[in-house]
Amino acid sequence: MRHGGNALVEALEAQGVTRVFCIPGESYLAALDGLHGSGIDVIVARNEVGASLMAEAHGKLTGKPGVAFVTRGPGATNASGGIHVAFQDSTPMILFVGQVARDQRDREAFQEVDYRSMFAPLAKWVAEIDDVDRIPEYVSHAFHTAQSGRPGPVVLALPEDMLSSATEAGPVPAAVLPSGLAAEADISAVLDRLKAAERPLVIAGGSGWSQEAAQALGKLAETLELPVGTSFRSQDYLDNRHRCYVGDVGIGINPALADYVRQADTILALGPRLGEITTSGYTLLTPPVPDQALVHVHPDPSEPGRVYLPSLSVAASAGKVVQQLAAAATASKNNRADWVKRGRAAYESWQVPQDTPGAVRMERVIGHLNEVLPDDAIVTNGAGNYAAWLHRYYRYRGWRTQLAPTSGTMGYGLPAAIAAKLAMPERDVICLAGDGCFQMVSQEFGTACQYGANIVVLISNNGMYGTIRMHQQRNYPKRPSGTDMVNPDFSALARAYGAFGATVEHGDAFPDALAEARRAGTPAIINLKVDPRALSPRLVLEG
Repeated sequence: MRHGGNALVEALEAQGVTRVFCIPGESYLAALDGLHGSGIDVIVARNEVGASLMAEAHGKLTGKPGVAFVTRGPGATNASGGIHVAFQDSTPMILFVGQVARDQRDREAFQEVDYRSMFAPLAKWVAEIDDVDRIPEYVSHAFHTAQSGRPGPVVLALPEDMLSSATEAGPVPAAVLPSGLAAEADISAVLDRLKAAERPLVIAGGSGWSQEAAQALGKLAETLELPVGTSFRSQDYLDNRHRCYVGDVGIGINPALADYVRQADTILALGPRLGEITTSGYTLLTPPVPDQALVHVHPDPSEPGRVYLPSLSVAASAGKVVQQLAAAATASKNNRADWVKRGRAAYESWQVPQDTPGAVRMERVIGHLNEVLPDDAIVTNGAGNYAAWLHRYYRYRGWRTQLAPTSGTMGYGLPAAIAAKLAMPERDVICLAGDGCFQMVSQEFGTACQYGANIVVLISNNGMYGTIRMHQQRNYPKRPSGTDMVNPDFSALARAYGAFGATVEHGDAFPDALAEARRAGTPAIINLKVDPRALSPRLVLEG
């Protein structure tokens, strides 16, 4: 006999969990007690949103569910941001939430929330464990649900009296998942359509990918002479140096690539949902019947046909399907070399830096990162116009070197970088953040310092919410409202934690600052004083 907290931790260990992220709370004390002395590493964040984003990033990076624990009420509402990211990004994740005692429910007890109602639109499955003996069953179900089909987040509420109750229930073995493979007939049908196409284009993205899948994508592109674009923030699915890589089909798309997408006669969508961002507001493909023949591979059978009528749909894991396609593909009789070269040339032209105003120019910062970072360096970012320079100019050279939210969540980059460095301490981890993005979670820099996650944070500091200012200038010229910011000395903040901090006011100083930060042996912040006129790689603020 042991209490439910011990049973819960045993169930997590059986699923292979080695690290959890949390903010402690009295509503799940028994679980914290179970974690004491266990084989699971407990990372204590500074805010529940930080803990949930770290768990999401861990799941995105490893392909295994990231796990977070938060307390009831305010803790759960804070953590909802990470659940939203995991849902929109199709990331396996499990959030455990403390709950009021079972005999106090429905009385609006202290911090009581109906989590089934609260999280229902945000998660794949939400449940509350009422019987301590069923903890192993619920945990097993949660890990199967989070990882199967289209992956996503699961929320389990833990009444505090249930957790402290005694049980003899033993853990369930690790989840056994479907293969995700497509039928041979589907693979043959996809290959037939690709071979018959004159102007095909692959758009790779979504969930269920791996290093092996990324390598298979390159092989398939070579064999069939296929140009490959990637969906929003999936740029690491194919080495950007590959001759068939033509760029990212996302926000701020290369106009030449947008035309290329429209001129394609066949599109193989390998994993992405083909939502608003990937289709440039549903304009690159016209709903409901696109001009291009659409072959849509997605693990959720309800996704193909939601917006666009596919010519062929395959309900399977894109990462598994691309490996099947690469293994079965033979050279096409159609000579598409010129079509591929055209797409690649447009990408190479788009990569040529365009100077923007100011003494610190982000295009040159990103260019230097390309020169000095190893191929396996992990680069994280949140949301904001600063990321446009990263997406346009950085060349991702390996699988899972990009960690960024397709949901467009500000504040993501710093927690993601911490989770990445803890999971893979041997790799360089660089976080690019805007001043507004960073300050949404700046307290998590303390988490990095506490656990020795020696990340390097580059803060693009222009003293405003640049994305919103850009939209204001377009729609209400010379009438800024609610977008100015008064910022601290970010480098001094780093030094206050005993970490490395530097301020760069001229681009020539950046290489030395980065080199010093990388060898500091502590977390680091480099405060980049960029010109507020430089709104994006293509837009300059006037007036």
